[in-house]
Amino acid sequence: MKNRVITISREFGSGGRTIGRETARKLNIPCYDQELIQHLAAESGFTEEYVKEQGEYAPYSGWLNALTGRTNGLTNQDHLWVLQRRIILDLAEKGPCVILGRCADYILRDSADCLTAFIHADMARRARRIVEVYGQREEAPEKRLRDKDKRRASYYQFYTDTAWGDARNYHIALDSGVLGIQRCVDILAQLF
Repeated sequence: MKNRVITISREFGSGGRTIGRETARKLNIPCYDQELIQHLAAESGFTEEYVKEQGEYAPYSGWLNALTGRTNGLTNQDHLWVLQRRIILDLAEKGPCVILGRCADYILRDSADCLTAFIHADMARRARRIVEVYGQREEAPEKRLRDKDKRRASYYQFYTDTAWGDARNYHIALDSGVLGIQRCVDILAQLF
């Protein structure tokens, strides 16, 4: 029997991490985000900071691979992808859970009873949130948002050949800026 899993993809600053954690708490099931990074770091030998940062970059292609860490035909990012896929499959096999990001929606598409969600909000609300919640500087938070989302989209496209953020690729897309964090939690918990 397949375990019920909620995967949450999210725009940076949309509150997706908070929504995932609160949904898991409400459902009394594990939530994997930082814990997934810790697993990847332990198994890969890379630092958590490296895993967190490089896990959102698509590998370079062509001759640059020779200069950017390609070993045995795989880039460091490719190596992390293989480990990440196995870890996500193992976590979903253990029992119901919430998994944040890391292409979990794609990885689990055929092996878990998955509810896939995409959390988004308008630029102004996300910019305000990263300044207030994450302590980002007030100068140009929009640039930080665009850069982070661009990396996530590129990584997702590279490894899944699917468009990140396209509502057709998720069961539900929630605007946390309009609905609010708690309402998003309630909706996901109800759909679980």
